[in-house]
Amino acid sequence: MAENIRTSPVIIITGTPGTGKSTHAELLASSSTVPLKHINVGELVKQKSLHDGFDEKWQSYLVDDDKVLDELEPLMAEGGVILDWHTCDIFPERWIDLVVVLRCNHTMLWDRLEKRNYPLHKIQENNESEIMQTILDDARESYAEEVIVELNSESTEDLESNVARIQQWIDNWLQSRKAQASE
Repeated sequence: MAENIRTSPVIIITGTPGTGKSTHAELLASSSTVPLKHINVGELVKQKSLHDGFDEKWQSYLVDDDKVLDELEPLMAEGGVILDWHTCDIFPERWIDLVVVLRCNHTMLWDRLEKRNYPLHKIQENNESEIMQTILDDARESYAEEVIVELNSESTEDLESNVARIQQWIDNWLQSRKAQASE
């Protein structure tokens, strides 16, 4: 199986838009003890045209999940990838070693999305999604409980603590792999 030959893990950092996914992923990739490639899936969709057009009302691309998966699949076997996206449930469970779901107080989230100049209906939808913990529920429906971690993302202190915690998880994952290899 492909996951048995990985030398580094595949991590999803997900959450409602505005929870700090890209900031977390960039800091983790730049400070990790192992090489990790940060893939902002939303940017990849735009760059590689992995979509079926643009929805003007929601100001977002109509993502073609199959094209995204086909594009990413060759990278998954070796590992060392951070997938940064507002959803996680399209990725096959066999690809993923850790799912980090970032959460944020909905009032703070509203302010962050306003600063991005999101249209009001998009702010409302994302805020409701955060309140209803939609992305956390999607993660729980798609992956084993032991690979999901929910982290608060409201401050610089949270960011630093979260990245340190994920790095500790990576170190533990590597130790576990070494132990399995020597058995």
